[in-house]
Amino acid sequence: MTTRIFIDGAAGTTGLEIRERLAGRSEFELLVLDDAQRKDVAARKDALHEADAAILCLPDAAAVEAVKLAEGSDTRIIDASSAHRVADGWTYGFPELIGRERVANAQFVSNPGCYPTGFLALVAPLVRAGLLPAAWPITVNAVSGYSGGGNALIDRFHSESDLAFRTYGLAHGHKHLPEMLAYSGMEFAPVFSPSVIAAHRGMVVDVPLNMLPMQGAGRPSDFLQTLEVFYADAPVVTVCGEVPAEILLREDAAPTDGMDLFVSIAEDNGHVRLIARLDNLGKGASGAAIQNLNIMCGLPETTGLRL
Repeated sequence: MTTRIFIDGAAGTTGLEIRERLAGRSEFELLVLDDAQRKDVAARKDALHEADAAILCLPDAAAVEAVKLAEGSDTRIIDASSAHRVADGWTYGFPELIGRERVANAQFVSNPGCYPTGFLALVAPLVRAGLLPAAWPITVNAVSGYSGGGNALIDRFHSESDLAFRTYGLAHGHKHLPEMLAYSGMEFAPVFSPSVIAAHRGMVVDVPLNMLPMQGAGRPSDFLQTLEVFYADAPVVTVCGEVPAEILLREDAAPTDGMDLFVSIAEDNGHVRLIARLDNLGKGASGAAIQNLNIMCGLPETTGLRL
């Protein structure tokens, strides 16, 4: 028996990538609306009720509307927007942190944001293990490919041929901060410095730490082993034992749904850099949605992923 899937917002960047990952999979039947129907409220409501599972690839307000349209159905929903990431009744779709069983049993799953995926993968296990004090002020420096900003930012980078770097969030209050605080175990939201570079996809999240004044912290030498143990059964996450001389993002990078974690330690001065490398459209968006869908449907979680 196939599972009927409706992608609401299938024409967007995330939706298109999800369709690519589902192409040819016999376990699923895609419910597709044509161009004339995909913005029609009645047609979307019918599809949301007909589907066994729906994946929302929509702006936040439209995702909230879609959930209301699905009321009265048993449809299981994966929301790729930021609308429900800290909402009551929703399961945060980071199975490595939250637990696969919780995702498997949930009706409503909210995909993590791309930046929070890297940040939480690095910080949350170390806070849980008592190696990072929860009250310590954390800084996050991160760069992403421009596809993370959706069609508007993609068009801007394509039209402004000299645009190479964009830093933003200068007014603070970035929409990713609530989930970064909620699931990290930290008492304070990090100072978050996001930027975009002239590459279509890819992301590096860098958490620099000065361990010398950090009272109650564990030994940096234990960080790597703690992450290795934490992700020992996580086929999508690789904890890298060696730190390369440089970590690169390339304009023509191939899609990937995996994530690599690094721990760089300067033994002489207590400086540590926790670094995550991932694809903002992979584990940071579409790949995570497929991973969650697999788990919710009782399938091997890596089925259809690009690893």
